[in-house]
Amino acid sequence: MSGGNMIRFACIVLLWLCLCWLLLTRVPRVDGMTLFTIVASGIIVFVPLYKKYVRNRKE
Repeated sequence: MSGGNMIRFACIVLLWLCLCWLLLTRVPRVDGMTLFTIVASGIIVFVPLYKKYVRNRKE
């Protein structure tokens, strides 16, 4: 992964972490639906990045 890709990846990770932090601090209680939202958003964000940068590098 080149330097530019690492910076992009780091920015996406930081943005996702900030949004998760905002979600966790704004809800009155953390329940299953909140955790499901965090996990689902992580899958939506990181699976395409993994497929693009990590899996293609191995082949």
